[in-house]
This record gives sequence, C-alpha cells and structure tokens, in this order.
Amino acid sequence: MRIARIAPWALLALAGCHHEAKLSADQAWVRLPAVAGNPGAGYLTIHGGPQPTRLLAVESPAAGSTELHESMKMGPGGMTGMQRLDGLDVPANGTVRFAPGGNHVMMFGLGAALKAGDTIPLSIRFEKGQPLTVEAKVVGAGDAAPY
Repeated sequence: MRIARIAPWALLALAGCHHEAKLSADQAWVRLPAVAGNPGAGYLTIHGGPQPTRLLAVESPAAGSTELHESMKMGPGGMTGMQRLDGLDVPANGTVRFAPGGNHVMMFGLGAALKAGDTIPLSIRFEKGQPLTVEAKVVGAGDAAPY
C-alpha cells in the first residue's frame, strides 16, 4: 500500500526529467590568426535535435568567407594536415564538437579591427531545420581557449 502512494510522486519526478532535444549550438569562439591576413579558426558545440540533420555551413559577417575543415594526422611521421568538409552529420540527440586539433571553421578575411574580447555572430545552416545564430567570443592567437 505504501508503494502506491510513492509511485505517483516518482512518476512526476521522472516526467520532469524528460524533455525533447532541440537543435542548438553553444560554446562558440573564434581564434584570431597569429599573422594578419591569415585565416582565423572558429569552434563551437552543436547539439542535435529530435531528428538527424547535416551541418552545411557556419558563416559570419565578420569574415569574408568560411569553410568547414577537419584536422588530421597524415603520413608515417604523424604530421598534421587539414581536409575541407562539404558538411557534417549531426545525429539526433547527439553532440558535434568543433575544437582545436579536430573539426573547425576556417575564417578567411577577418576584419582588421577585430580584437580579442570582441564577440561576433556565427550563422549555422543545416540541411533540415532552421538556421541558428550564436555569439562567438573572440580570443587572441596565443590566448587560452575560453571553453
């Protein structure tokens, strides 16, 4: 009998834990290039929604152009290189991280007035779903990652 009284409260507690995943992005930041005129790099975390989708582009009005890239080790000497990506799958309820040494957004033609401490908008476009916009923190070439 005692269990019957506790069970409704337990169900309410569990119901409060359930929420539908929503396509979103956070922890966005941009590293300025060490040499003026070179590209910078953008990083962020994308959280998949209830349906899988494909990331098509990450763009910003602060950059002349952007490309999705993946860093990888190449050859027997362990040298690193980059490969341009035409998109990236975002699994339902999954997480895709862009981080130094892995996936990143190459940002060409960043404005000369851009400096550490600024924020810039990143527009994230997907094959399915509405585009997202997040504010990215700008860090200097030698500064620590903010996340």
